[in-house]
Amino acid sequence: MEDLTPDRKSLDPIETASRDEIEALQFHRMKRSLKHAYENSPFYRKRFIEHDVHPEELKSLKDIARFPFTTKQDLRDTYPFGMFAVPRNKLTRVHGSSGTTGKPTVVGYTANDIDVWANLVARSIRAAGGRPGDMLHNAYGYGLFTGGLGAHFGAERLGCTVVPISGGQTERQVTLISDFQPDIIMVTPSYMLAILDEFRRQGLDPRQSSLKTGIFGAEPWTNAMREEIEQAFDMHAVDIYGLSEIMGPGVAQECVETKDGLHVWEDHFYPEIIDPVTGEVLPDGEMGELVFTTLTKEGLPMVRYRTRDLTRLLPGTARSMRRIEKITGRSDDMIILRGVNVFPTQIEEQILKCKGLAPHFQIELSRDGRMDTMTVHVECTPDMAGDDARKASAGELAHHIKAVVGVSTRINITPPGGVARSEGKAKRVVDNRPKG
Repeated sequence: MEDLTPDRKSLDPIETASRDEIEALQFHRMKRSLKHAYENSPFYRKRFIEHDVHPEELKSLKDIARFPFTTKQDLRDTYPFGMFAVPRNKLTRVHGSSGTTGKPTVVGYTANDIDVWANLVARSIRAAGGRPGDMLHNAYGYGLFTGGLGAHFGAERLGCTVVPISGGQTERQVTLISDFQPDIIMVTPSYMLAILDEFRRQGLDPRQSSLKTGIFGAEPWTNAMREEIEQAFDMHAVDIYGLSEIMGPGVAQECVETKDGLHVWEDHFYPEIIDPVTGEVLPDGEMGELVFTTLTKEGLPMVRYRTRDLTRLLPGTARSMRRIEKITGRSDDMIILRGVNVFPTQIEEQILKCKGLAPHFQIELSRDGRMDTMTVHVECTPDMAGDDARKASAGELAHHIKAVVGVSTRINITPPGGVARSEGKAKRVVDNRPKG
């Protein structure tokens, strides 16, 4: 793989600033953002009053712990525009979630918010190894989902040529990659595996593609999947992190030269790690739920937003700003199976240990009498499609899951193509247990 380490002279000065300089900037911006939320968002004014706290009481960064949390339910309760801190006619754009579990969560951006967002995604692409003049194949979905347009504007801001193909049309994705010769691809990791399958179906060698780096986000993925993608394409695979409530993609980015976690762009977002049960702030290095306070957003400032993503805060390496580990799962999609906490990423890690299995899987939860059960549906590789080979792979996977994760599971090995493909975020868990 090509060395894509960026020239230090190309970095924004804040990326290599001292911790004292970063924290001084954070404190200044946090005071201003809390004041903006209190004075211009009826939601936050009411919430601060209810919790007997005022922006003027922020005397240090740690004082943010005195302020109340914000949750996704708050966005649903104030749907569509009840949390905004500017008049609706001052918004340049709105995005929203898919709304598959109810009303969508709506977020809004001023012109300055869009400008900051583009700058941070450009910074992220540069950290991933992108350069002005590179061609970027953008297979994130466009529309209300923040991934497509967020990546698009950031790539253009960096000076890249953008191919805005969006998700789906997998055969055409491969054709355009072969014909246009892009340097970078941005896509969900699960859909990158579908693109890999299509390369092989067409008889093309993915290692001969033009791709130098892939920037993957929108869902948890493992280092084992990184290794598979890098080996398959002979390219760098790095992680990008974001969520629409905080901005979209570009809140944090893994640097191509280290690949050791995602540097949070702390000049715009203040991270905390809390105990997901008690809400207590945990010290750096401890595993817990990631919480963000936005420092520069105008349209929809967020104070202590609970992301539900589980990770740790670590010191900076390639940049001065602190890192988060790759997201291991979410506190609200964690599977509790017979008293054991299970995350889809743990199952994925065990699948990738088995030579005869492909990395396409889905977890089905059901109930047998009073006992919850879990079935892992996973594909075999084409060369291991015989009955004996599939039986052996099922036994191997069940053993790994029991030994490492600590639960007994049913394993259903399907032929190649037997697990439904995702063109966006993979639906890893299907819960068929009776409700109530």
